[in-house]
Amino acid sequence: MLTDGRFDTSTLALDFPLQPSHLAVVLQVAIPVLILLVTRRSSHAFAIAGLFSFLGLAAAVALLVQQTRGGAVISPDSIGELPLGPGIDVPLHLQVDRLSVLVAVAVGLVSWAVQLFTRWYLYSDPRYRQFASAVGLFTAAMELVVLSGDVLLILVGWELMGWCSYLLIGHESERPKARRAAYKAFIVTRIADAPLVIGLAILSLGAHSTGIDAILRHWSAAADAHGTALTAALLCLICAVAGKSAQVPFQDWLPDAMEGPTPASALIHAATMVAAGTVVLGKLVTLLELSDTARVVLALVASISMVGAGVLAFLQHDLKRLLAWSTVSQVGLMLLGLAVVSADQTADLGIAHLLSHAMFKALLFLMIGWLSVVVSGTTVERLSGALSKHPEARRMVGIGLLALAGVPPLVGFVSKDLIVDEAARRGIDGDFTARIAFAALICVVLLTAAYTMRMWLILIHRTGSQRVQVREWVEDSYDVQDVGIVEMLTDLPQVDIHGRPTDRTAPIELPDDLELADQQPGGGARFGLQLLALLSVVGGLLVLSPMLDVDWKHPNVWLIGASLLLMGAVGLLVRLMSVGTVYGDAAARVPLFVRASASRGFAVDSLYVAFGRSIVALAQAVSRLDDVLDRGVQRLPALSATVVRRADRLHTHRPTSGLVAVSVGLVAVGLMGVILW
Repeated sequence: MLTDGRFDTSTLALDFPLQPSHLAVVLQVAIPVLILLVTRRSSHAFAIAGLFSFLGLAAAVALLVQQTRGGAVISPDSIGELPLGPGIDVPLHLQVDRLSVLVAVAVGLVSWAVQLFTRWYLYSDPRYRQFASAVGLFTAAMELVVLSGDVLLILVGWELMGWCSYLLIGHESERPKARRAAYKAFIVTRIADAPLVIGLAILSLGAHSTGIDAILRHWSAAADAHGTALTAALLCLICAVAGKSAQVPFQDWLPDAMEGPTPASALIHAATMVAAGTVVLGKLVTLLELSDTARVVLALVASISMVGAGVLAFLQHDLKRLLAWSTVSQVGLMLLGLAVVSADQTADLGIAHLLSHAMFKALLFLMIGWLSVVVSGTTVERLSGALSKHPEARRMVGIGLLALAGVPPLVGFVSKDLIVDEAARRGIDGDFTARIAFAALICVVLLTAAYTMRMWLILIHRTGSQRVQVREWVEDSYDVQDVGIVEMLTDLPQVDIHGRPTDRTAPIELPDDLELADQQPGGGARFGLQLLALLSVVGGLLVLSPMLDVDWKHPNVWLIGASLLLMGAVGLLVRLMSVGTVYGDAAARVPLFVRASASRGFAVDSLYVAFGRSIVALAQAVSRLDDVLDRGVQRLPALSATVVRRADRLHTHRPTSGLVAVSVGLVAVGLMGVILW
């Protein structure tokens, strides 16, 4: 029913040029524009960032409601078609479907929680305005990738995220490590982005359109005739996705990105940059199923990344880097969710894990940021026992780690189990790609349980002073002493009428909770953390809705039970390994040189340097060759003139007898031919 001709109350359809899909992007863009042009104070900047990020989230939620009621505009226009001539169509429109809407809501929610937390985390940072602006622009770029129906718009959002990640990672630009990490992230992802342009160009030129629908229609019909071109394009896209999502061989930039502020890490790792590859391949998953070569390559890249990152996560000395390697592993799990689906399925499995990962990984990164403020660091020594005095933080970190480990019924278990079940089912049917994926998934289930258990034991470990204090309490409980009122009055310090000691030279002991009062996040930040924790618990119920098309009614109970038993056994083994260690760290049982090498990513940096040096050497050789050729071309006229002069001196300028004879003979033969003819 239309109330005024422009709003349908039954479907929530809007007859306006500006739709919620537009607002989800535009409202995020407004954050950097307004902050940098209007505000000069951090408090005003936070008001704008918090308000407009919430409005962007509200727009995404409104779009979700429209989608569920059938009132969403499927293909809304943006700035209009780009006129490039009759050879190619560039519609530049958005695309609204159930999966893109869900991801848009997740991105908006994580961004809003990060903006709330950032104000507390960077409260005294003089460049808070610039950071909040970069977060808004980064979120807008991801929303554009998610809601785009045109590969050219995807490329715009993709590149914009690369620039924003450089700003966020290198926010503390006065530190050399932060600058190096920002450079490394930018250069590695830029190298991997070059194949993206090539792959999208192949797909667009073949379909004579940059619209995703037109690309899918053309290549689905022409897969048999142009299978080689399609495979080449998909391999280029997989290379670009591997770079953006920190998969092998581009995995090393993401742990180094931990040099950026923790809110930036939460945003990049949870639902934006590293998940963008899953979104792009999810839009083109129909084509992926038409190329067995591309599927096998994607499965191999994701499997190697998952297992290798899981091992590295367990061996990290810095718990923030542990979460970073965990992200590499979990993104590989998302990509396997795309590689194992059959040709008649969509990207629901990969997107479902993307949504669950966004909730619990954002929660874990922000909680590590909170604890790092309390203990002034993120290393094992600093964070050992950090949860002992913070019961609220203990609950939320516990929820995040349980969801990451995939313990039922939390959201991580639901999304992970769906991928494991599908891989097992297709592997039994003889799918080679699914068998590769299933073997890697079993390893990752065990490794994830290992490093999450290790991290939890470190965080709840009792320090030496705490153990001594508990022993004193136990010993005191056996002794009962009579203390008279006179002794109490004489032993206590003298105080004034306000209860303050009259001897101001004596030290005043404060309660443990009081000295940490200023290190608690504000109300808004804590609300965001609690919301993420709640969604990490109940978010698995989303599979019951029609927004996700997954087979949740036929779980493999035996496979679930076996994986849970193996996870329990691994957790018990890690607990035994942690007994007797100084910081409750099970990885302390591993030789030091192995842990030190793992903390450096097994020296993958040296491979990057060697590759870079070889490229530079090749460029220098080509430059020298070009100089030689250029000098040769420049000298060619003078050389030609010299040859001509020398030849001229050798010439007598008189015809030889042989030449005269040949000429006369030719003339004679010609005349005879004419006469006889």
